Amino acid sequence: MAALEQHILDVGRGEPADTVFFGGGTPSLLDPLEIGRLLDACRRAFTLAPGAEITLEANPESVTEGRLSGYRACGVNRVSFGVQSFRDQDLVRLGRLHTADRAREACALARRAGFDNIGMDLMLWLPQQTTADVLASTATLIDLSPEHASLYLLELYPNAPLREDMAREGWSLAPDEDAADMYVAAMERLEGAGYRQYEISNVARPGRVARHNLKYWTDGEWLGFGSGAHSTRQGARWRNVSRTEDYIERIRGAVDPTADRRVLSKDERLEEALFTALRLVEGVDLAAVGQTYGVDVWSRYGDRLGPFVDAGLLVHEPERLRLTRRGMLLASEVMAVFV
Repeated sequence: MAALEQHILDVGRGEPADTVFFGGGTPSLLDPLEIGRLLDACRRAFTLAPGAEITLEANPESVTEGRLSGYRACGVNRVSFGVQSFRDQDLVRLGRLHTADRAREACALARRAGFDNIGMDLMLWLPQQTTADVLASTATLIDLSPEHASLYLLELYPNAPLREDMAREGWSLAPDEDAADMYVAAMERLEGAGYRQYEISNVARPGRVARHNLKYWTDGEWLGFGSGAHSTRQGARWRNVSRTEDYIERIRGAVDPTADRRVLSKDERLEEALFTALRLVEGVDLAAVGQTYGVDVWSRYGDRLGPFVDAGLLVHEPERLRLTRRGMLLASEVMAVFV
């Protein structure tokens, strides 16, 4: 803890910051005093804006009303729960430690602790899951009325334990077209309940978008602290060493904890600005990108983007380029134009 505090103090130098995000792993395993110490270090190291968004990611099984009240008291004003599903059979297959009832209870505890900005994550296209199952979880989420929700399609990596479990148990995924139906149906149900989609996987009540995450999609900058944390600033990207022991040893020895650093070329920065902005419902502001990078986006990429426009996956307006909802399901194919 002391090493992490020192790293924050060494880097800050009074620069402005308007969001703080405790995420990656399970930061809610830290007690409120520890989170408070880290926030105090942030306040001393940076000029933290009034009303800054301060988010803590949490698993439903890891919180109590007392801990949540402690987080709120030390300055955390947004909590994000990794719910994944409100169906116990889904949670068992995912190897999650909480139940659907525990996820509901966690939301209630956060409300009692004074949180008026709660986010929840759901996963779609889980093994044996149907569109009706997805809509049932979505309906429960709507009943709990969090301010923000994220809906992600399952990604199975080659060595993921879930892949082995699926093979052993004979679990299957629905066809791709059913995954598309799940996504569209869930988004439509959320919109009908007053949520606004602002990014491929994210919806929010008015005024409750995840301000920190917007930095990732709007060509923003951020500093990461802790082992394995990533940072992006002034065209450079770097990552801290992954092993906690190595990170602590370097900080204690006043050694830079960076494991690798890369300076992006102007074209690489342009490409990243385009494909991250395309994740947003409002899409790419062509004039702003053109002014920043000195390029006419449509002149450079229009020949390759045109077929996606013709197919109804992409909309090209005078000042904007954006995906349709159908296009969001095939976003990787469109974004590959920029890579």
